[in-house]
Amino acid sequence: MGMVKNGGLSLFHGSFAAPPPIPSRRKLYPLLAQAAPPSRTQRIMESISVSGEVGGAGGAYSYNALKRLDGLWSSICNSSPVVQEPQQVVSKVPGLFQESERVERCTDMFDVIVCGGTLGIFIATALSSKGLRVGIVEKSMLRGREQEWNISRKELLELVEVGVLTEDDIDHVTAASFNPNRCGFEGKGEIWVNDILNLGVSPAKLIETMRRRFTFLGGVIFEGCSVSHISIYEDSAVLELADEKILSSRLIIDAMGNFSPIVKQIRGGRKPDGICLVVGSCCRGFTENSTSDVIFSSASAKSVGQSKAQYFWEAFPAGSGPLDRTTYMFTYLYPEPGCPLLEELLEDYWELMPKYQGVSLDDLEVCELYMAFFRHIVTVHCRPLLIEFYSGIQSPVSFGGFGSLTRHLGRLSAGIHEAINSNFLDAQSLSLLNPYMPNLSASWLFQRAMSAKRQSDVSPTFINELLYANFESMQKLGDPVLRPFLQDVIQFGPLVKTLGLVMLTQPLIIPSIFKQVGLPVLLDWSGHFMMLGYYTLLSSYLDPVIRPLVEKFPGKMRYEWKQKLEAWKYGAGLDYEFTTSAKNAGQN
Repeated sequence: MGMVKNGGLSLFHGSFAAPPPIPSRRKLYPLLAQAAPPSRTQRIMESISVSGEVGGAGGAYSYNALKRLDGLWSSICNSSPVVQEPQQVVSKVPGLFQESERVERCTDMFDVIVCGGTLGIFIATALSSKGLRVGIVEKSMLRGREQEWNISRKELLELVEVGVLTEDDIDHVTAASFNPNRCGFEGKGEIWVNDILNLGVSPAKLIETMRRRFTFLGGVIFEGCSVSHISIYEDSAVLELADEKILSSRLIIDAMGNFSPIVKQIRGGRKPDGICLVVGSCCRGFTENSTSDVIFSSASAKSVGQSKAQYFWEAFPAGSGPLDRTTYMFTYLYPEPGCPLLEELLEDYWELMPKYQGVSLDDLEVCELYMAFFRHIVTVHCRPLLIEFYSGIQSPVSFGGFGSLTRHLGRLSAGIHEAINSNFLDAQSLSLLNPYMPNLSASWLFQRAMSAKRQSDVSPTFINELLYANFESMQKLGDPVLRPFLQDVIQFGPLVKTLGLVMLTQPLIIPSIFKQVGLPVLLDWSGHFMMLGYYTLLSSYLDPVIRPLVEKFPGKMRYEWKQKLEAWKYGAGLDYEFTTSAKNAGQN
């Protein structure tokens, strides 16, 4: 499950999966039977030996880490529209860095510095392979977490096309492979597909593979280093670390994710518009463990504390053993006072998970709990990050999630490389690398439709009814419609066909959609929907005329048109092409 910052939500993508065994493990059933206080969640989590915590989202597993994250989430919910005045991490400095007094304190110089290493190492390696000198700044140790990422082989092959992985690497880092994959909604029916999130990739192995390749190419990694301040001069972007070490570069890329202080500054401390809360665990002892759930709902919306939530499930076989299985429960919410905390979700999780997995408490007596995990993913409904600084501040890896990274890495690395080589590092030129993409912005409607309202006059079963109506329609329309959506790609043609079929077959559901999401959201979505059609038209008919001529354009004009063409293509979702080979990619 991955989140997209550019105005939308990545529904089913590659953020979670199963870990390998952790040395100390306890029986789950006796812990479930214990009473609070302390809470059942605290008892369970404190009984597990925590090892392998890393930086980045989803990399912490301890009960203390859960309480810290819940404290942060609670402060967001209870805050005003502007959470707090953000720290001013970035500032513009007039003049040249080479003529400043600070230049003598500079310890190293780069073409590009990437802040945040977990996903940043992919863009860093891609740029290093193009001959640029690149440094990575990571606040902790640069290594992948134990919990696996789920993705399809088709998406991993995009990393091969960029040149940062080989097919042998894919085989090495793949810990689990399984089919088929289920989508289902509260007894209304099930839809089964193949090769969607059907590989469990070990982040520990993958990041280590990327790390070796990056350093072999001459890259430099600064671990245990926090970003203190960034100064933008006319000739350099200068990074000051918490230990007062100074690094200079021509461009700084922010890959620090949702809680990046740079993103907070650019957003002006704005409160998130939405949140996805995720909890889960990995257990050993499941006998039926050859299929996965991409999204499954086993109940209607329910009250959780002062709020309401619609719970969804994901489950995947784990690469640590044939009986190991990872299960997730997640929900979409509005950040408002009274929202449930992650610990409250975990309390429900321990109660609901046995029924969802189809096991009794007696069966759970032989289940061994290896890990409990949690995270929240924020979304902001607006256009892309505004580039307010004259030189080098950009967040190209802000689409969120490993699956989004694989799709955009080729576009981003090629565009950044050209911007560096041609010295197109002004704010306007850099903004072209992070353009408005209507398919991402249009997907915001899906989060609103899947978020239960505290006070609502729609049926508690509405969300499941709407989702099943959409999935059933997509299945009838075939793989060219269903598969792109399941891989986070919104395309105009498939969307029109799906909406049309839903309105023809389920006309009575339309009034409830208006009640659920509200007229302002529908009007806003209509604008993005029309732009999606417009971008599709431009990419389908104007792009083939212009693209052959682009190389003949003058330098700056050539760069700008390349980025426009890519914005049309990716903004229309036409970077995804459904073919028979794509359908069968996960079976090879």
